[in-house]
Formats: sequence, structure tokens, C-alpha cells
Amino acid sequence: MSLGQWAGYRWLAERYNIKTVQPFRIDSQIVKSRSTERVDGLIHEFYPPAFKPEDTFLDHMTFALKREGIHLEFLARLFEVVPVTEIEEWVNAEPSGQYARRTGFFYEWLTGRQLNFKGVSVGNYVDAIDAKHYFTASNPDNNQRWRVRNNLPGNRNYCPVIYLTNKVKAAESYDCQQSLSNLEAEYGQDLLMRSAVWLTVKESQASFSIEHEDQQTDRIKRFAAVMEKHCGQIENPLGLSSLSELQAEILGSRATRYGLRQSPVFVGENDFQALTIVHYIAPHWEDTESMLSGLSEFAGRTLDKSPLVRAAVLSFGFVYIHPMADGNGRISRFLINDSLRRDQAIPAPFILPVSATIISSSQNRYGYDQILEVLSKPLMRHYQDHYHFGSQSKGADGVDYNFYCNSYADACSVWRYPDLTAHCEYLVQIIDQTINQEMRKEAGYLRSIRVTRARIKEVLDGPDTDIDRIIRSIRNSHGKISNKLCKEFPLLSEADIGSEIIKIVQDEFGISVIGISDESGE
Repeated sequence: MSLGQWAGYRWLAERYNIKTVQPFRIDSQIVKSRSTERVDGLIHEFYPPAFKPEDTFLDHMTFALKREGIHLEFLARLFEVVPVTEIEEWVNAEPSGQYARRTGFFYEWLTGRQLNFKGVSVGNYVDAIDAKHYFTASNPDNNQRWRVRNNLPGNRNYCPVIYLTNKVKAAESYDCQQSLSNLEAEYGQDLLMRSAVWLTVKESQASFSIEHEDQQTDRIKRFAAVMEKHCGQIENPLGLSSLSELQAEILGSRATRYGLRQSPVFVGENDFQALTIVHYIAPHWEDTESMLSGLSEFAGRTLDKSPLVRAAVLSFGFVYIHPMADGNGRISRFLINDSLRRDQAIPAPFILPVSATIISSSQNRYGYDQILEVLSKPLMRHYQDHYHFGSQSKGADGVDYNFYCNSYADACSVWRYPDLTAHCEYLVQIIDQTINQEMRKEAGYLRSIRVTRARIKEVLDGPDTDIDRIIRSIRNSHGKISNKLCKEFPLLSEADIGSEIIKIVQDEFGISVIGISDESGE
């Protein structure tokens, strides 16, 4: 396609030889007639020749801001290569023009450099980004120099972009409290509250399972205790002291590394030829603290906005920054429940077992990996020739490493300005599934246990612990009473008693029960 057929951002990208990691959510092409195509979440706009801008920075930048929204990664790259005189000439010629003002504002906001411009003295304030199409700050601040209302949800150190797709709008309107109230009406407050204790442990166990460490019993209990103790209680969970406290309690006293990392990190694996495959490179360690500060700024600037969108940004934003020496995955999933509790979307003592939902099926697990790849795949595709393994070095944190990346600075605009739209869409789906499937299943199980226990006590008297053990053993033995169970409770050997109890368990839990049958019945 020739240069003249593109308009807006794509024309500017061709003109200034800019290649972005993240795709343009909207791009524009000059053709014969007007039409729109939507493919894989991207919007391709086609305009007739009458809409074609003049082939200048001014005209195509105006077209982009007017018709294509914002793309912070691209703008950060553009402002490093476009001659600053082109911007200064434009803003001085049209000091009251909203697109000139917004361009000048974005230039100074993204670069930290000031243009040769005396400032705007008259005119109404205009929004930096369109609140009809993007997730914005709760309380924008006015930039008097440009008469621009800064409603960006973050700061120049970290500012995610969330486009208000129909699914994100659904996330904004999703009512966790109402969904929980529906469960309470169906199962009762007592059962739902009892399930909350187990759900905390379940979330901890599943969180470790995501990292293939689900056999670490002590660690699971420790993480569950952290969830119960700290969710919604820490003043600023992204503060360095808070993160250090969380990390120390999650890892315990026998971890090899604590605190912020001061060495490179990547996510990868070895293939069958023992070659290392890199799936994701995290930001340079010297940038993580400022990015964390920016993520914390996002939390402050979006107070009273959608709890689910905020939770998604805080969790996925944290895991992409990957700031800690260890424990990043667990902290990122802690932040989901912490944020929802803090925003009063989920009342204490409930912990949503989102990790349990993620690992509940191979499809869900694959979906989690896919959502992380929304950023990691294009990042690695763009920088596949920009890293290597070499001689051993030692970081300031004592970590020995041989991984080197020569494009940290170039990739910084990707890490600082990620498009997290898909991540917000994903989290509302996972939370809805968590409440209406995982929590419903747990409440239903507890109700079945209660009913089964009561029915068995009409046949066999005993404390709840004994009755529950009998139920559990019969379920795990696929409707059979094991020899071990008969020795422990001899009355079960009597045919009429044993068969009646088996029938009760099968009535409540079905013929196909959970577990693997064995002689012990455990």
C-alpha cells in the first residue's frame, strides 16, 4: 500500500518510520467509498477521497486525534522523531485549536520537555481523551498552559489505555454485590459465609497451581493467611513498604530473594533441545519503581470508577511490570481481591477464588495464558533480535544472570502505556464465572453435606466429624464402604445400615462421585 492511501496514525507511522508493538485499535484508509470493518477487536475505517488530509504532520495528526482516538505508545515514539519545530509552528499558529492544544499537551506530558509556546490564554477547556470511548480519571485536573482537562487515568510513568468496548462497559456496570446477594437468597447467609473460609484456602491453592506449585502445603496456608489478613486493609498496597511486607509474609522466612529486583528477568522455558525460549521480557529494573508509582497513581486517579476495571489494571499492570525478586504472580492475584474489597465491591470476609476459576478447565487456563500474550506476543515479535544470552554477571540484588536486552529504552513506551482493554474484558468474564459457578458449586456442596449429614443421623447417630468422614469416604470410593471404614465404624458392616447410608450419599451427590476409588476409601 502506498503512503498516500493511509490517513491519520498509519500515515504518520509511514512518514516517520515508526513501528509500534501494540496495534492501532483504529486505523484509516482512503478508498472509493465509506465503510467500516471490525476484525479481531480492531476497527478498520475506510473513507472516500473527500476525507483525505493534506500530506502534512498537522493534517494527519488532526485526523488521528479527531477520528482514531489515542495511542500513547505511538505518540511517545512519534514525539521523539518528529521535528519539534513542526509542532511549535502549529501550536503558535492555532493557539486556540483543540487538536493543536491536545498535541502540545501530549508532547509535553509524554516527553517532559516544554515547547517554545507562551500558552493558551482564552477558550474552553477540552478533554485530553474522549470519556465516551476511554476509561478516564475520576477527577481530572486542568492543565492551564494548554487549557486541556487532563482526564488520563495515570501519569507519564504509567498510564494504561482502556477502550470502552461493549465488554468493558459490561465490566463497568457489573454488580458483584448483587451477584453475591442472589447466591445468598438461594443458599442462605450461613452457608455462603461458611463457604468463604474454604474459598480463601481454595484461592491460595489455585494461585500456586497456576505456577505449578500446588503441592506446597505450607506456602498455600501462608498465602491464604495473607489474603485473609491484608485484603482491603493496607493503606497503599503498591507502596514499597507494603509490597515488601506482603512479599515477606507470602514467601516466609526461607526465601532466597526479597524486595525489588535489581537484575533482568524474563518469562520462558527450555524446549526439548535445551534451548531457552523467551516468552516475555520485563522492564529494566531501574524503571520498575517509577512504573509502580504510576500504577499507584492510576489507583488514586480512578477512585469511585469501575471496581472490575481497576482490579484488572492493578493485577495485570503489576504482573507485566514484574517488580519483585519473587512472588510477583501471587501478589498480582492478591491485588484483584484487595482492590475489589477496597472498592467495596466484595464484602469481608469473601475472597473470590479467581485463580480456581482460571485452572478449573484447560480452556480457562489457556484463556489466562492467551490474555497475558496480548502484550507479550507482539513485544517478543518486535524485539526477537534484541536480546541474547552471554557471560555471567551479578546484579545489585545478588542475582547471577546471563540474559541481556539492548532495547529496554525503546520498549519503555510499551510497558508504560499498555492497552489493557482485553484484560478488563477477561476479568469480568472470570469474576462472573467465579461467583456464578465456582462459589455456587461450593455453596451447593456445603448444602448437600448438611442435608446428607441430617439424613444419615436418622440412621446412625454420631458427631458431625464422624458423619462427615463417612460421607467423604463413600464419595471418594464411588459409592462403596471400604474395609478400613468398616473397621473404624463397625455398624456400617450391617447390611441394612450400610446400604441405607450408601443410598443417602448417592441420592445427594449422584452416582458419579468425585475422587479415585481405593481400598482405603480416603
